Amino acid sequence: MDWDKLRIFHAVADAGSLTHAGDKLNLSQSAVSRQIRALEESLNATLFHRHARGLILTEQGELLFDAATAMSKRLDAAAARIRDSEEEVFGELRVTTTFGFGTLWLAPRLPKLYEKYPDLSIDLMLEERVLDLPMREADVAIRMKEPSQADLVRKRLMTVQMLLYASRDYLDRVGTPESLSDIKDHRLICQNPSSAQVGAGASLVQNLMTYNPQSLLTVNNYFGVLQGVLHNLGIGVLPDYVTEDFPDLVRVMPDIESADVPVYLAYPEELRHSQRIAAFRDFVQEEIISHRKQLRQMGKL
Repeated sequence: MDWDKLRIFHAVADAGSLTHAGDKLNLSQSAVSRQIRALEESLNATLFHRHARGLILTEQGELLFDAATAMSKRLDAAAARIRDSEEEVFGELRVTTTFGFGTLWLAPRLPKLYEKYPDLSIDLMLEERVLDLPMREADVAIRMKEPSQADLVRKRLMTVQMLLYASRDYLDRVGTPESLSDIKDHRLICQNPSSAQVGAGASLVQNLMTYNPQSLLTVNNYFGVLQGVLHNLGIGVLPDYVTEDFPDLVRVMPDIESADVPVYLAYPEELRHSQRIAAFRDFVQEEIISHRKQLRQMGKL
């Protein structure tokens, strides 16, 4: 198949319009239409249903679009590797991690990365869904469990635990719980049980619920839980990596903790020699070393 025609077909399918695809490709609508018609003739198949509101892929068109998308991603990966052969670190790096880790730990540290590599652009994708790295949905991931795919380079970074925290003002006003049975006198702030979260955190919350907290505030991410704790609403279930950046938080019932949650950095095997990946990997590792050193100085390790 003619790759140029496939490229135009992919743009049309993505835009849903000959006109919009032409604008993106800097081609006239008639030129785009001729290329699509020629591709359909070469395949002896109809690729689009045409109607007044635009274009919709046929079943055959969907098959071709999926294949063209995969090819495009592979070409993007090849181009990235070629660019990465240069000594300088520049260009876009798509990083995915959970909302909690991304907002509470990673994002506040990115100024140091930009200071070192000012020409690097980070596309930070925060979501609980595990993005497909081999299919190039992202370049590198920080995940709260070991990746299961075999064609990924992975490195264990650290472990995290879910602990109980409250603000000093809240404890001065309501009192400090000494045991789990005291939960009945406090508002518990935690992730909504139906929210996507690590199993260790969910198990800890389920256990706390059996002690009938006086009231609940449930949020679908740890950033929201943290805000509730900082605003003196109750006792929150939070990952221990918040301790360094929010030193006014007070840990309560220090014998209560979740199981260890391993944190992994992963990226596709084909990006093993990427300068951008190496720069980000080294940055994260250096920040974790600094983070642990700070915790030791605070007496929290």
